[in-house]
Amino acid sequence: MSDHAADPVTETFLAYRNLLFTVAYEMLGSAADAEDVLQETWLRWVKADVDQVHDQRAYLVRITTRQTLNRLRSMKRRKEAYVGPWLPEPLLTAPDVTEDIELAESVSMALMIVLETLSPTERAVFVLREVFDVGYDEIGAAVGKSPAAVRQIAHRARRHVEARRPRKTATPSQTRAALESFQRALEVGDVQGLLDVLAPEVVLVSDGGGVKQAALRPIIGAEKVVRSIAGGLGKADVTLTGDPTVVNGNPALLVRVDGEIDGVLAIRVEDARITGLYYVRNPQKLTRIESEAPLTLR
Repeated sequence: MSDHAADPVTETFLAYRNLLFTVAYEMLGSAADAEDVLQETWLRWVKADVDQVHDQRAYLVRITTRQTLNRLRSMKRRKEAYVGPWLPEPLLTAPDVTEDIELAESVSMALMIVLETLSPTERAVFVLREVFDVGYDEIGAAVGKSPAAVRQIAHRARRHVEARRPRKTATPSQTRAALESFQRALEVGDVQGLLDVLAPEVVLVSDGGGVKQAALRPIIGAEKVVRSIAGGLGKADVTLTGDPTVVNGNPALLVRVDGEIDGVLAIRVEDARITGLYYVRNPQKLTRIESEAPLTLR
């Protein structure tokens, strides 16, 4: 490595790199695509007349947003051809991220799934406004809309998300307690234990991407979910274990079958019971669970 300090253009990009990655990931739900967006942002940044840029952070966020919108539209076609439900790519995050309530909520699997139901522009506007507190003028410049139009889009997106997100966000300790109860029941095959920790209206969404076996549609209702889990365990004489971890800023389980990683299980908890189970088995989405992702809102 050179002893010379990085040039100011590179230093500025590196200073905001984690922020830009978080912006792109929250809009895309894919770390691999977010990394590609960062590469595209860098190529445009080095060609910019940086001396004429008054707010470098805002300028970089704008470039990232434009590149992300382009990729969101192309990802739409990929998702339409995807086998079964499409879940966001889980990211291993530092344990202390759970204490940053704002960040943990914004990257939670539960919210990321809700964001999937927004149009590309609505998602970009919601993320920039609600998560990163970007002004309407700046968002308008990033998405190619007037500030007045951005306000309307933000209002519509906020109403859509509020109608679908958990009524009351569970604390990290509440989520861990529910996850521990689920894990104990899962590992010993305690059907009643599973029913006790699952809400009656619980939804199980599993993502195998056509590579690993997974239900092609969400499974709704505690008894159906337990039957599905029991059926999966009963197909072979396997040893199933769950390692507690932190994924997307929230407690989760790294599930192993006979010692090999099978998938990542994230949950949504309301009133001390699990209302959502999100199980990612697609191996292509399990590449970010061994090293911590540097997520930040600043």
